[in-house]
Amino acid sequence: MPRYFLQQAGIDPERDFKRIAFSGAHDATAAYVESGRVDAGVLNASVWDRLVEQKKVDVAKVKVFSTTPPYFDYNWTVRGDLDPALVKKLTDAFLGLDPAKPADKALLDLQRASRFIPTRPENYEGIEAAARSAGC
Repeated sequence: MPRYFLQQAGIDPERDFKRIAFSGAHDATAAYVESGRVDAGVLNASVWDRLVEQKKVDVAKVKVFSTTPPYFDYNWTVRGDLDPALVKKLTDAFLGLDPAKPADKALLDLQRASRFIPTRPENYEGIEAAARSAGC
């Protein structure tokens, strides 16, 4: 998604950046930037927040200069041929998680989520457009 939004802003990473590297992990990306190994990096906002909260990144050396516009991400999916009764049971379980209940909050915290919401295929059109522009 970040590549797509850079391209939408007229920036071609292959042309406009001296070097492109993939760290393999969001926290490693922050470390690459902090060490000067790369000039900039992209990582998930919740990972960034956690790194800052845990003081695992020096905010005097690394700054956020842009944030990707919101998009639907991290969906939970099931096989299309799964028994509809089981699909409903799973859906109800996720949508019924209540952060006011300690056990439910513990599950939501694992995903750094406050709740789950229903979704539909058209919510992922932006991700599909980004994938197509990347040749996927």
